[in-house]
Amino acid sequence: MDLLAELFAAHPSLHLPLAALAAVLLDQILGEPRRFHPLTGFGRLVAWLEAALNRAGGRGHGLLAWCLAVLPLLGLAFWLRQRPGWGWYLDVLLGYFSLGAKSLAQHGEAVRRPLAAQNLPEARRRVSWLVSRDTGQLCATGVARAGVESVLENGNDAVFGTLFWFAILGGPGALLHRLANTLDAMWGYKNERFLEFGWAAARIDDLLNWIPARLTALTYALLGSPREALACWKSQAPAWASPNAGPVMAAGAGSLGVRLGGSARYAGTEEQRPALGCGELPDHHHLGAAIRLVQRGLGLWLGLFFIIGLLHA
Repeated sequence: MDLLAELFAAHPSLHLPLAALAAVLLDQILGEPRRFHPLTGFGRLVAWLEAALNRAGGRGHGLLAWCLAVLPLLGLAFWLRQRPGWGWYLDVLLGYFSLGAKSLAQHGEAVRRPLAAQNLPEARRRVSWLVSRDTGQLCATGVARAGVESVLENGNDAVFGTLFWFAILGGPGALLHRLANTLDAMWGYKNERFLEFGWAAARIDDLLNWIPARLTALTYALLGSPREALACWKSQAPAWASPNAGPVMAAGAGSLGVRLGGSARYAGTEEQRPALGCGELPDHHHLGAAIRLVQRGLGLWLGLFFIIGLLHA
């Protein structure tokens, strides 16, 4: 601890790069906690708040519930970060709990392997853990399409968005992003129950991810086929309803040279979504390439963290 204190006293700009590296290493070694995950308790709190405040619905009640769920935890994290000797270790711990890089790769591989082995029922079952669309009747191409789309989109939600806010606010920033993303996943549905109540959760998540999503899209473009990625981003992303998923998935699909989007069934209703990407129809090879694209992007971001830190030092 004394050595770290001396290092950061001499080179404070290395605090966050080293904390980010330690958090990523913990995530790669341990993965997400299987038992006693902090988000389990957060989920219970969120369910209680929604039950208590969503009786009358309304955007105001949803905003109040969001603030009650997030702001006390965020304030506690900032307060603990200022305690002498706590800052770096808290950043590492919060970064580790907020990242989901290894979990994303594991879930993607759990779809890719049975797909490669032509075990379509198992591939359908596994991809249902990643997406909200109906998967029971998907063909192999449909499973691969769903898997690639999920890996690309969650590359921003579970990895790069978290790292961006970690770079801005340290561990509390990573916590803010993870909690906001969780609330959007739980309350951001456009149905009768959550259309008004979940409005604040969805808009806050959109706001927090606006810059990270475009940096994620740029990362995908740089690490694949830049010309195709940027062309797809420019021409296809505006057609998507989500202001952040569009750039991320369009650039990712263009970078991989694969065609995504199109028809998908949600709750028994067929939806025709705008086309994404260009080139081949997706298969298990493209799913593996999407996983590697996110992993390479993670390495690139860590390298940039250290370059910026060393330049400041």
